[in-house]
Amino acid sequence: MKIAMVGSGYVGLVSGACLADFGHDVVCIDKDQSKIDRLLEGVMPIYEPGLDALVESNVKAGRLSFSTSLADGIAGAGAIFIAVGTPSRRGDGHADLSFVYAVAREIGQSLANDAVIVTKSTVPVGTGDEVERILAASGTPHRFSVVSNPEFLREGAAIGDFKRPDRIVIGAEDDFGREVMQEVYRPLFLNESPMLFVNRRSSELIKYAANAFLATKITFINEMADLCEKVGANVQDVARGIGMDNRIGSKFLHAGPGYGGSCFPKDTLALLKTAEDYESPVRIVEAVVKVNDSRKRAMGRKVLDALGGMDAARGKKVALLGLTFKPNTDDMRDSPAIAIAQSLIDAGVQVAAYDPEGMEQARPLMPDVTMTDSPYDAIEGADAIAIVTEWDAFRALDLNRVKELARAPVMVDLRNIYKPDDMRAAGFHYSSVGRD
Repeated sequence: MKIAMVGSGYVGLVSGACLADFGHDVVCIDKDQSKIDRLLEGVMPIYEPGLDALVESNVKAGRLSFSTSLADGIAGAGAIFIAVGTPSRRGDGHADLSFVYAVAREIGQSLANDAVIVTKSTVPVGTGDEVERILAASGTPHRFSVVSNPEFLREGAAIGDFKRPDRIVIGAEDDFGREVMQEVYRPLFLNESPMLFVNRRSSELIKYAANAFLATKITFINEMADLCEKVGANVQDVARGIGMDNRIGSKFLHAGPGYGGSCFPKDTLALLKTAEDYESPVRIVEAVVKVNDSRKRAMGRKVLDALGGMDAARGKKVALLGLTFKPNTDDMRDSPAIAIAQSLIDAGVQVAAYDPEGMEQARPLMPDVTMTDSPYDAIEGADAIAIVTEWDAFRALDLNRVKELARAPVMVDLRNIYKPDDMRAAGFHYSSVGRD
C-alpha cells in the first residue's frame, strides 16, 4: 500500500520509516524545504537511536521517500496520515490545531483517489469530527474516512515501540476506515499485537487519558519521595513494594525532578482544557500539573541547599550533568533542567552543563549556562554536581577524577543512579531523591 505521512517530525518520521520497513511504499511530506533536503542527504532532524540506519535502509530499498509537495505525495495513497505538531496554544493551554486543520484543507483540495485520512497527531476529542467536516466542505468527489490512530512512542525507544506495540488503537466510524487500517498494520498481526477498534472520540481520549495517568504515577512517586525523606524511608524500596502489585505495576514509579518532554506537559494541559469546555473537571490532573510545575523549582532549591543555602550559594559553581528531559533524546521541551538551571542562576550561581545530545537544543533555552565538551569539563572547579538526566555516560563516572576536578566533593543525584553508601564511602557529600 502507498502511505503518505504529512509531517516529518518525531512522530511522522519514526512512523513513516517503520511503516516502510513493514514493506509499504511511504512518502514523508513536510513544508520545511531545509528539513527535506537534510533528510535526502541522510541527516536526521532529531536524535533517536537507530533511526538514521532505518531511514537509510528503506530509502535504498525504494520504499521511503521525501517530498515538500502534498498533492504529489498523497496521489495514489490509500492512507494519508496527519502527523503535524499540536503544541499548547499560547495564553490558554488548549492544543493548537491550526496545523492539523490546514493539512486537512489541503488534503481536501488535492485528494485524487479514495483514501483514509488518519490523525496520528495527538488531538483533543472532537478533532476528527472537524477534520471530516473540512474534507466534506472541500467538495472532493472521492470516498474518504477519517480515523484516529494515536501514537504511543517513547522517545529513545520509539522504533521498538512502533514495531512491538502494547496495543494499536484505531478509532473508526465505518468499515472502509477499519479495513484500510487493518491492511496498514497487517504485518504486526504476526506479532499478535492487539488491535483495539473503538469509535473516533474514544480513541482521541485514550491518548490523553494514558498520558495523564502516567504523569500522575510520576507525580505520585515524587511526592512519596518527599515524604520518604521526612520519615526516613527509601523511595526505591517503596516503589518496588507497590510496583510488585500487578494492579499498580512498576513502570513510571521512578522518583526524580519531575516530568517534561513533548507529550506529558502539553497533553495534561489540553486534557484540562477539554474537561473545562465540557464542564467535567478532572481535579486529579489539575493537581498533577501544579505539583509537577512546582517540583522542578524545588529541585533547584535542593541543589542550593547542598551548597549551604541561598546566601552561601551566591558566586559558587554548579555542574549540571544532563539537560534533556530523559536520556536517548535531544528533546529539551519542558525539561526539568531548564527550571533547575534558572533557579540556580537567579540565586547568583554559575552553571556549567554537559549533555551527550541535547546541548544544541539547550543553548537558546539556557543562554546563561556554559555548555562544555564533557562531563569532566563541566565538573572542573564546581562546588556541587547535579545529575539531572540519567544518561548512561553518567552512571560510571571516574569518582577519583571527579573529586580531583571539583572544588568540593558534593553531588546531588536527582535520578538516584548511585548508591548512597557507595558515594559516602568514596568521600562525597551525597544527596538523592527520597533516600537517606
